[in-house]
Amino acid sequence: MSKGNGETVVDVPAEKSSNPSTASTKGKGLAAGVATGAAVVGTAKVIKHLRGWKRIVCIFDFLLRLFGVAVLLTAAVTMGTSDQILPFFTHHFQFRATFQDLPALTFFVAANAIACGYLLLSLPFSLISIIRPSIVGARLLLLIADTVMLALTSTGAASAAAIVYLAHVGNRRANWIEICQQFNEFCQQTSGAVVASFAGVLIFIILVIMSALALRHH
Repeated sequence: MSKGNGETVVDVPAEKSSNPSTASTKGKGLAAGVATGAAVVGTAKVIKHLRGWKRIVCIFDFLLRLFGVAVLLTAAVTMGTSDQILPFFTHHFQFRATFQDLPALTFFVAANAIACGYLLLSLPFSLISIIRPSIVGARLLLLIADTVMLALTSTGAASAAAIVYLAHVGNRRANWIEICQQFNEFCQQTSGAVVASFAGVLIFIILVIMSALALRHH
């Protein structure tokens, strides 16, 4: 402030320029905000894509279980109705072949029937997974149960396959003759049941793999 000729003059200091470091900080904050927003949008797209992929897997899982019910039911019914009586017999002996004569084939029928019933009971859990693919509990339960049924059906199919193989080719060392030359219909029916059961084993393998992959992405 200065005085001159009776007038008072006030000196106003010139406005200082903004700090370059402050402007740089604001620019960096704006860039970080934009990057964060882009990351959030990208993450949301990835989550949406994963949910869509899981839903497709769950739908395929449901359809595969329906197909497995038909396959295992066919195997159990085909083996359970395998019975053939030869047209010739003696006064005290009748030539007959049925699955009940062999414990391995009886176990085969029981194993496939149990697995078929399990697949029917598992359909509601599979539907829950379709509606809410993010649920881990239902998928984990199906994975454990599918593994148990895989062991059961593979055991039954393997034991029955061994008996059917002996019925076709026999065993000379054990003096077991091949009975399929006489009981042709019985052998064809049991062979078809074994093939259907191994198809059921393959279905369970696919179900286990799909459940494991679905849980891996959680």
